[in-house]
Amino acid sequence: MTTATGAALSNAGLTILSEDEELFRASVREFAEGEVRPRVEAMEHASKLDPEIIRQCFELGLMAIESPEEYGGAGSTIFNAIVAIEELARIDASVSVFVDVHNTLVTNAFMRWATDEQKKKYLTQMAESRVGAYALSEAGSGSDAFALKTRAFDKGDHFELTGQKLWITNGNEAEIFLLFATVDPAAGYKGITAFIVEKGFEGFSVGKKEDKLGIRASSTTELILDNCKVPKENVLGEVGKGYKVSIETLNEGRIGIAAQMLGIAQGAYEAALKYTAEREQFGSTLNSFQAVQFQLAEMAVEIEATRLLVYNAARLKDAGKPFVKEAAIAKLYSSRCAERVSSKAIELFGGYGYVKDYPVEKFWRDSKIGSIYEGTSNMQLQTIAKLIMPKK
Repeated sequence: MTTATGAALSNAGLTILSEDEELFRASVREFAEGEVRPRVEAMEHASKLDPEIIRQCFELGLMAIESPEEYGGAGSTIFNAIVAIEELARIDASVSVFVDVHNTLVTNAFMRWATDEQKKKYLTQMAESRVGAYALSEAGSGSDAFALKTRAFDKGDHFELTGQKLWITNGNEAEIFLLFATVDPAAGYKGITAFIVEKGFEGFSVGKKEDKLGIRASSTTELILDNCKVPKENVLGEVGKGYKVSIETLNEGRIGIAAQMLGIAQGAYEAALKYTAEREQFGSTLNSFQAVQFQLAEMAVEIEATRLLVYNAARLKDAGKPFVKEAAIAKLYSSRCAERVSSKAIELFGGYGYVKDYPVEKFWRDSKIGSIYEGTSNMQLQTIAKLIMPKK
């Protein structure tokens, strides 16, 4: 980047951001520190997002970062989206994933695959007040996403969907669901179709909410479809082309999850820095001991490497260049980084790190999901291996 772009060094050190990107980061950080942080403990205990936080996410434009201005969005970049996700995760991963899924999965899919009429109707609603969710997974189809059993039956002027979805982020808050079902099981992945399902559609209901290890304020629910009636005009893309929608949407979504893990690592690291500067043992603060300094330095190195991987994947996506390998690498490495850094932070806190009075045990619990959702670590390795192997 040149000086003409208004580039400036970020507080992360090595990564260069434009002035507009720095201002955006600062505004999200102000919101995260001032509004989210005071509510983290209560949301964690209630296992529910504060409605006021949801309202403010819409008011601040955090739910329509990439949406075109004509539909009420900011018309910005995925880079700014991942900056927002990172900053929110630095304080609370549950709020972060709430914003992440709405932006990088649902809004992203509508922008790429929706008709003009669908965009006008749904992108506008999702910019104003209606939360989106992405419904692909089922009890028997996780990494093998195309083993899904949910059926869509053509009834002439509408489809009827029958089946169950599992592990759906934003399930309780969402009113608009991007849901995948097959119109022809015998056709394999070529039968999968993407549907826009509204919460109020006949035959649709939200099932149980999962009781999770981490990201507890984020709702992860079951969806039940009992002859759910979906209008023909609510097919997203083409009938039988849902596999393409799902794969290509998840490719971008993985950059968002990587940003979430980066934010978790940063939050845990900052907590450890502060604690070791205050805690005294043997007549000195913990950070005066070289062994502790070296551990903090290792944490800083891992976080900076992660940040560069995540930002690089986002920059490639925004530039319209191939980014699938880089997104997989960023997600794989960031999930490992978040686990390692938050675990080390617990150790630096000692006994206090193991109790809920201090924040680092939550960072560790929140980090574990990074190696599981939107493609497990093994699936990321498979993607990376496929893309680095010589062509035969």
